[in-house]
Amino acid sequence: MSDNQTPAIEFKNVVAGYKDLMILNNLSLKIRKGSITLLIGPNGAGKSTVLKTLFGMLKPREGSIHLDGQDITGCDANTLLQNGVAFVPQGRNLFGSLTVYQNLELGGITLGMKTTRERIPEVLEFFPRVKERLHSQASTLSGGEQKQLEIGRALLLRPKVILIDEPSIGLSPKLVQDVFRLLRKLADQGTTVMMVEQNVKTALGVSDDAIALEMGQMVLHKPASELLADPNIERLFLGGNLHTK
Repeated sequence: MSDNQTPAIEFKNVVAGYKDLMILNNLSLKIRKGSITLLIGPNGAGKSTVLKTLFGMLKPREGSIHLDGQDITGCDANTLLQNGVAFVPQGRNLFGSLTVYQNLELGGITLGMKTTRERIPEVLEFFPRVKERLHSQASTLSGGEQKQLEIGRALLLRPKVILIDEPSIGLSPKLVQDVFRLLRKLADQGTTVMMVEQNVKTALGVSDDAIALEMGQMVLHKPASELLADPNIERLFLGGNLHTK
């Protein structure tokens, strides 16, 4: 298999969960390089668990996970950051009492301060509004600005892969479009994006591929545009039987 054909991410029969509760049940999937892949499915299907397991927050009980063909099963988050995987989790994950600039500095802690300070200006070019608020406390930023700052912090690492969980929560429709446009731009520049997003129709419009999960297994993998055109789209995401499609 040539380098272009090697998936950016591959799960092979992964079993993972919390204590006695198994969420992922022999999950196998492949994510193309430089694409945006949207994970969809009813609540409890395992979408966020996929991101957490990939990022080393949960260790697989069985199976393996590969990044660019390399086995990363069981690697911790720090190792994954160093290997070019960044995670933007749900909710707000900033240090509210610190300034925007200080939050960016902390985001690059694994790079060393010199490299971080060199990269901050290039990251801020993506976020003019955040750039204007550089010396404001992070807690004074709007919800949209805070989400942009979180993504900016991840971009400091120049990641090969960005995992992003529910980026639209608490954002206005316009800010959601801004975030999605940024993710599209990053993917067009070669970054692989895996996204979980409740705003399914809007997210499909910016994605390349869609993977549907049901009870921790992949039941559908289609081009996003094809799924967006499906008249049964609403039923598919509200807990209907995905196997019929």
